[in-house]
Amino acid sequence: MDVLQKPRPSKDKTLKRKSSFQPQGKAIVHVLSLLNNTFVTLTTLDGKTIAWSSGGTEGFKGSRRSTSYAAQLSGESIGKKALANNMHVVTARIKGPGYGKAASLRGLKMAGVKIIHIQDVSPLPFNGCRPKKKRRV
Repeated sequence: MDVLQKPRPSKDKTLKRKSSFQPQGKAIVHVLSLLNNTFVTLTTLDGKTIAWSSGGTEGFKGSRRSTSYAAQLSGESIGKKALANNMHVVTARIKGPGYGKAASLRGLKMAGVKIIHIQDVSPLPFNGCRPKKKRRV
């Protein structure tokens, strides 16, 4: 072998590709319901994102994204993706002040996913910062 040539790896050592996802049967559904939109994310138990959906990805624009119907449709689509990944049992973590929290869980149930635990993880201030002025609608 010449000194200037780089050594080549031997052919008997093949690189094994790491499997990116193994279905577990259980998953976590994170629901972030804001005043303008509702995001539903399907993750594994260790927090890796499998699929996500929102009112905007379901085809709603403007103020219709914040409706409970848009949240229900995004919950249904995430439920179908969960069943396609062989995840029949989920726990739900809900966050935010919006209207789509219960509707997205209803959509998950309509898709055929069993929800075993619902947890509200909305951040609550202990009288910290002064809040914004009230919305006038």
